[in-house]
Amino acid sequence: MNMTPKEIVKYLDNFVIGQDKAKKTIAIALRSRYRRMQLDDEMRHEITPKNILMIGSTGVGKTEISRRLAKMMAVPFVKVEASKFTEVGFVGRDVESMVRDLVITSMDLVKKEQVENSKETIYEEVLKTIVEKLIPPLPNLATDAKKDEYTIAYKKMEQKVLDGKMDDKKIEVELPKINIELVDSNLPPEMANVQESISKMFSGLNKGDNKKEVSVKDAKKILETSVSEKLLDMEYIKSEALKRAEQGGIIFIDEIDKIAVASRNDGRSDPSKEGVQRDLLPIVEGSTVNTKHGSINTDHILFISAGAFHVSKPSDLIPELQGRFPLRVELDSLTKDALYKIMTQTKNSLLEQYKALLSVEDVQLVFEDEAIHSIAELSQKANEKSEDIGARRLHTVLENILEEISFKADEYKDKEYKVTKELVHETLDDLVEDENLSKYIL
Repeated sequence: MNMTPKEIVKYLDNFVIGQDKAKKTIAIALRSRYRRMQLDDEMRHEITPKNILMIGSTGVGKTEISRRLAKMMAVPFVKVEASKFTEVGFVGRDVESMVRDLVITSMDLVKKEQVENSKETIYEEVLKTIVEKLIPPLPNLATDAKKDEYTIAYKKMEQKVLDGKMDDKKIEVELPKINIELVDSNLPPEMANVQESISKMFSGLNKGDNKKEVSVKDAKKILETSVSEKLLDMEYIKSEALKRAEQGGIIFIDEIDKIAVASRNDGRSDPSKEGVQRDLLPIVEGSTVNTKHGSINTDHILFISAGAFHVSKPSDLIPELQGRFPLRVELDSLTKDALYKIMTQTKNSLLEQYKALLSVEDVQLVFEDEAIHSIAELSQKANEKSEDIGARRLHTVLENILEEISFKADEYKDKEYKVTKELVHETLDDLVEDENLSKYIL
């Protein structure tokens, strides 16, 4: 987590083109969290995160910036859509469920770390179990000579298992018990506990002989799972997960503009939308939410909200909620140059993905530079003529251009397929120019 704002922005440049203001704002917000953690308890408790409101059309990088940051910082992150929540008393998702989702994500994160840290121990235990299945241990009363012979045979067998020479050999292993876990983050803790009791009851029924003969190769995976579960310290995982969710969690609330009541609504309010905003307010302000793993305080969770605000505007949100998102950044619509850079400069770009997919069929896909410029230009035109869906337009455009080669890939085995400027215009010109067609196809 100890990265400077400049290092954070540099990392984001690999995945998101442009949007420098948004990157800078979020980088500072994340660095402030690190600075806060270095302070004494009294001061640390007083400093709350500066929540961020991102304004911009779909497909310009709002979600991608937040998602990449969470992955880079290895912090719990959940993305929710504000339009899925309903006011308390109506049928739908309860706003507190986003915090419960964050705790579940945090639990998974800590579990994976624990497994990774114990990887060597887990593998040693798995290897020992498999070798002992192939060469059963000697009785305690065995002679020293027999024990020496067994040690030599054990080491030879161990090496064979390591080399994969015994992968096809069948051994009997005990399968992990099936845990029927009914998880619904939308339920209050009381109901969640009832659900957990039902889950345990079903698990208790699964006490019969659960052994199966499998290959050594499959046994490695089965045993890895069961050994991991035995080694995990669940109490530590719960406490660490709650701590991380509280102190480093990020909740990304998308489509927040959908719960804003547009000012041009002739003075009529929408109680359901306003109700969701009022339910959201205590979570963002800071409150205690009960989860099945324990209570979590939301004071120091970073909330990043985003919306296109085409119909409404940020000032249409209730004043109290507006005040809880003091940092506002506007993301730019993607230009032709930005779309070109997205295809050529981002890590694992769309073009690289298509090349990799067709290489499976032994087809070498080549994009001429002029063709890439034309794709960017026509994508921008399509965005201007119909809904502006930003970089997502590239997915549709490239699918149209590469449809033929994807379908006939077997005919181009061990050949080069070149995407030229002429091919791009031949495929897309009519679609982009015909507004009725582009509305449905592009």
